[in-house]
Amino acid sequence: MNRHGPRRTQPFSRLSKGLWFIPLMCVIAGVGLSFGTIAIDKAFDYELVPESISGGPDSALEILGTVAASMVSLAALVLTITMVVVQLAMGQFSPRIVQRILQDKPSQFAVGVFVGTFAHAMLTLREVQTDGGGTVPGLAVVVAFVLVVVSIIVLVWYVNHIGRKLRVSALIELVGSDVRSLLDAHYPNVSMRREFERPTICAPHSGVVVEINHRALVQIAEASHCVLTLRPMLGEFVPADSPLFEVAGSPERLDEKAVVRCIVLGMERTLDQDMAYGLRMLVDIAERSLSDSPFLDPTTAVQSIDRLHDCLRQLASRSFPDGRYRDDQGVVRLVTRVMSWDDYVHLAFDEIRMAGAGSPQIARRMRAALEDLLTVAPPERRAPLQQQLELLRSGSQAAISEASDRKRSLRGDARGMG
Repeated sequence: MNRHGPRRTQPFSRLSKGLWFIPLMCVIAGVGLSFGTIAIDKAFDYELVPESISGGPDSALEILGTVAASMVSLAALVLTITMVVVQLAMGQFSPRIVQRILQDKPSQFAVGVFVGTFAHAMLTLREVQTDGGGTVPGLAVVVAFVLVVVSIIVLVWYVNHIGRKLRVSALIELVGSDVRSLLDAHYPNVSMRREFERPTICAPHSGVVVEINHRALVQIAEASHCVLTLRPMLGEFVPADSPLFEVAGSPERLDEKAVVRCIVLGMERTLDQDMAYGLRMLVDIAERSLSDSPFLDPTTAVQSIDRLHDCLRQLASRSFPDGRYRDDQGVVRLVTRVMSWDDYVHLAFDEIRMAGAGSPQIARRMRAALEDLLTVAPPERRAPLQQQLELLRSGSQAAISEASDRKRSLRGDARGMG
């Protein structure tokens, strides 16, 4: 029985995952809603809703016809956007992601609302009579008005949804969640609790640390007379059930759920608190413009270096937090890992330097940035900048074959190639 049970539900499972299943159900719901409202109107002899609300026969015909035509256009728009998303996903990510995108329930629901409204409007049209005094199924017309408002809301919601869905992190999360569900189904958890050297709070689910409420964590730790150490850094991915906090002191009084609520785990890094992520994006833009493609764009890379230069120049002379947060009495209650000046310098220049080693424009602009940073950085922060200059020089000499080009690349230029 267990062997054959899943096979009986498999055909329905395939049907429910099709692109057309939810729209078909919505059409059936629209037809049923139309018959139901028309039956109620007939029961009240078409006097349930006054014509001051539903309009006369001519107005009702025009309104319902407009609603039906617009719903067809909206359904076609959603299907077109879905196909464009499929094409982009195939080209940018993987052809194997297409099936999962077509199974996207919100997209199917959006199409379903539009075609369901269309079915309701078309069936209501035939009940409007213009002969004699004319009859208008007022309740059905009012329901059509409501469905139009719902359709507008769904359209705006769908555009927002598909824009978020197209992000690489959302697609990765989509597949990852499916794999995790299969893992839980086929590999049951034996509930073995992992032993840690010290009291530990684990992450309830996976995600990237996108926000830390430092003040609330300090208050919780102070009330519990303990010290919290956040294991992952801001912007770091945390697997489910992995260590999130280590607790020193008196963990018995600690509200673990309140502690976990102070950490926001999202699908991807954000710029809410994570300054390094901004530098990371600028580096990605520069690297993409220097990647092996038919059209290299070192000028875009120079523009990214301009912004990196500006950010590091502002950061060079500022004090860095030590990652220790204290209560009002000066007692350390929260310890976090933070980035140092060396980390920011390597983040900003390492990958661009290696990707653009053969480009005189990149070498000149980066040299100008590093030389300028040396003029504003305190003495204790100049070592990583000097190291970057040496690596830039050796990398350019190895990548550029002509002596004249190598000599030109060793001169700093804030505009790249002048």
